[in-house]
Amino acid sequence: MLNTVIVGTQWGDEGKGKIVDLLSLHVDYVVRFQGGNNAGHTMVINGKKIISHLIPSGIIQNKKCFIGNGVVVDPIVLLEEINYFIKNKIDVSPARMKISNKCHMIMPYHKLIDKAREIKKGKNKIGTTGRGIGPCYEDKAARRGIRFADLLEPELFIEKLTEIIEEKNLYLKNYFHTNTIDAKSVINEFLTIKEQLIPYIDDVSVILYNGINKGKKILFEGAQGTHLDIEHGTYPFVTSSSTASANAACGSGLGPNKLEQILGIVKAYTTRVGSGPFPTELFDETGEKLQEKGIEFGATTGRQRRCGWLDMVMLRNAVRINGLTGLVLTKLDVLDGLDEIKICNNYKYKDKIIQEFPSSIETLENCTPIYESYQGWNDDISKIREYNELPEPAKKYIKIIEKLSQVQVKIISLGADRKATIIREDFFPKTKS
Repeated sequence: MLNTVIVGTQWGDEGKGKIVDLLSLHVDYVVRFQGGNNAGHTMVINGKKIISHLIPSGIIQNKKCFIGNGVVVDPIVLLEEINYFIKNKIDVSPARMKISNKCHMIMPYHKLIDKAREIKKGKNKIGTTGRGIGPCYEDKAARRGIRFADLLEPELFIEKLTEIIEEKNLYLKNYFHTNTIDAKSVINEFLTIKEQLIPYIDDVSVILYNGINKGKKILFEGAQGTHLDIEHGTYPFVTSSSTASANAACGSGLGPNKLEQILGIVKAYTTRVGSGPFPTELFDETGEKLQEKGIEFGATTGRQRRCGWLDMVMLRNAVRINGLTGLVLTKLDVLDGLDEIKICNNYKYKDKIIQEFPSSIETLENCTPIYESYQGWNDDISKIREYNELPEPAKKYIKIIEKLSQVQVKIISLGADRKATIIREDFFPKTKS
């Protein structure tokens, strides 16, 4: 199998975790390259649900996993997740997992600032999870961050943290009028846990580079979706990192020539969590059916996802930005039982037809989707494992997606379980079960 990047094409929650888990069997390394514990990947193995927030999904397949430098990591959450996997009898020892020494750490003040900022914004809040992701990336850009490498030098760690907390406390007290941070408590907490973390810290860039030179194959695991990208998403209703495929190189410390295949995960309809424009959102019985049958609740926050028809304007945007070489269509079975299925292929804005995804939030919020209607199917397709066995309307739906996106659908997911999958193109070698 080629070195492969997995990215979401919508607003996240497309089912990337299952696909990473599925494809991990055919690679040597799995690396997470951006985001933080504001994203959750859900895998269902033999009926058992496993959820990861930081540790790459490939850990389930006993692969060597890496948290790249592009990820911001809450060390407390990481240790909790390690213990969670241990309880589920999954090996997450330092021999199996490494975290980049260049990763920035989410500190307690990041979470306080994140939550206080949302409260202050009131009705204008952007829908952050409050986990400190944005403020941590802010400090990274402002060169005020604390990295895992700093834990290896305790005296420098204490000096930097003391200075930063003094500044953050002024901000928390005088601007947000909220609780401040006790520097000594934070320092003691991190010095206490550092011995548990140090065995996991390494130069991930070097390990990956040397691995590739020895013929190792890598799966790059993205979080969130293209339209939450800080550069190309529905700004400011976005995440704080670049979710696009190109960041797989920067966020792991490898050159872009090492990225050989880019798969975009697209749900058979569209969902969004939190605030922000959503042109194809449904407020009717169909939207409720999609939400209920698709079990559309966030893996990290538990928040209900807004549901709507598939948006090809969005998908074409994701194809271009990511340079997709293939699509993975997920949750096709959720459309079972619908007499009519709609696809938005263009928008209408002030009597003008828009074919490209607008950068203006004001424009996007006032766009009207232009739909094309297709026949649905009444069959239960969740048990189907061969493409030719799909009902004709389902195959037509897939062909329309391919035609409008100009990208082949290579994998079709018909449920959460690893086995509930149709592989249309043998782009990895078959293995004995």
